[in-house]
Amino acid sequence: MNYNIRGQHFQVTDALRDYVEKKLSRLDKYFEAPITSDINVTLSVTKGKHAVEVTIPLTGVMLRAEEKSEDMYASIDVVADKLERQIRKHKTKVNRKFRQGSGVRALFREEGSAVGVLEEEDDLELVRTKRFDLKPMDVEEAILQMNMVGHNFFVFSNVDNKEVSVVYRRNDGKYGLIEQG
Repeated sequence: MNYNIRGQHFQVTDALRDYVEKKLSRLDKYFEAPITSDINVTLSVTKGKHAVEVTIPLTGVMLRAEEKSEDMYASIDVVADKLERQIRKHKTKVNRKFRQGSGVRALFREEGSAVGVLEEEDDLELVRTKRFDLKPMDVEEAILQMNMVGHNFFVFSNVDNKEVSVVYRRNDGKYGLIEQG
C-alpha cells in the first residue's frame, strides 16, 4: 500500500505516521492482490477535535471513512474499524453476486482463505418511500427550502440547467450541490 499521509494545520509526527500505516495495513488481508492505488489520509485538529479522513480508491468502489474525537489515536482506530466494516459489507455483496452467476470476479478473498472473515448480511430494508413533484428553482431557493423543512438535503429541479440536483448541508455547516453528470 502507498500511503499519502498529510496533516492539515499541524505537523504529522513519525509516531502518528507509523500508527496510521500499522492500523491500515491490517486491511491488506481482505484483498486478493495488494492495493496499488494511493491511500489518502488527512489528519487535522480543529477546535480541539482530532479528525482523521481516509480515502481508498479501488476498482469499482471508493472506500472512505472519517472520524472526529478528543484523541488522534482513537480517531485512527475508529476509522480503521469503519473501513474494515465497509470492506466486509462490500465483500459480501460482491461475492453474493458472484455466486448468483453475474460473472463478476471477486475483488476480495473467498471464505476458504486463511483469513476466514464472517460474511455480514446487508441490512438494506427500505422503510419509507416519498413521491413529490420537483419544483423548478435556483440553488439559493433550494437551500432555503431545505432549511425550512429541517432536512440535511433537498432534491429539486435546477432552473439553471433543467436537471435534477441535490443541495446538502456539509459537516462544516456549509452547503454542497450534487448535479447530474
